[in-house]
Amino acid sequence: MPPKLPKNYRPSEKEPFMNAKQREYFRQRLLTWRGELLRETSQTLQNLQEDSLQAPDIADRASAETDRAVELRTRDRERKLVQKIDEALIRIEKGEYGYCDETGEPIGLRRLEARPIATLSLEAQEQHERMERVHRDE
Repeated sequence: MPPKLPKNYRPSEKEPFMNAKQREYFRQRLLTWRGELLRETSQTLQNLQEDSLQAPDIADRASAETDRAVELRTRDRERKLVQKIDEALIRIEKGEYGYCDETGEPIGLRRLEARPIATLSLEAQEQHERMERVHRDE
């Protein structure tokens, strides 16, 4: 059973890294984020069904199609984000959450607060981005 978190709990560097409280904190945070994304997706689907009427003016129709395309691209990005959230939740269950995929070192609480789905430490991420730039420029 997950530990009950004190009200306004925030992970601290003073605690052991990825203790039960920290894992529960990030699990709840990821679940909340996931729920928000799924609600937005549901709202988008509802809006698309309601807005299926064609506007008589061609400019209005073009504008509506552009808006719809942007909305769908946003939802596709969010769908991929939900997948990453699910992967992070699995890592929490396995006890692997919070550790760099490349080095095995702790990712760091500040980075996880900023990006709870992070799989690389800041140093490993920077190295990865440098390598991408080098290969892209070739």
